[in-house]
Amino acid sequence: MYAIVEFKGKQYKAEKGALLKVDKIEVPPGSPVDINSVVLVSGETVQVGSPYVPGVKVSAIVESHEKAKKIIVFKYMPKKDYRRKKGHRQQYSVIKIQDIVGA
Repeated sequence: MYAIVEFKGKQYKAEKGALLKVDKIEVPPGSPVDINSVVLVSGETVQVGSPYVPGVKVSAIVESHEKAKKIIVFKYMPKKDYRRKKGHRQQYSVIKIQDIVGA
């Protein structure tokens, strides 16, 4: 059984016991998180929402907060002596799916 959920503007496939890397959420590790925007639920039958499946939610627990690998953003214009180097590390949260409730 799995569900497709929409969380912070992105869609994820949630299965019981799965770990998801989502954009950082401002809750401490160990806290529960409920996701009510379930787009699709697949079990014995498939339920598709329009836009969301009513009465179904996904419960999860925040495992940790982490940072992704650094990416380098480098801009330059040839023959113009213009160079800009910048680094970025995206922050994300790891959540563990506990259960799909109401399916």
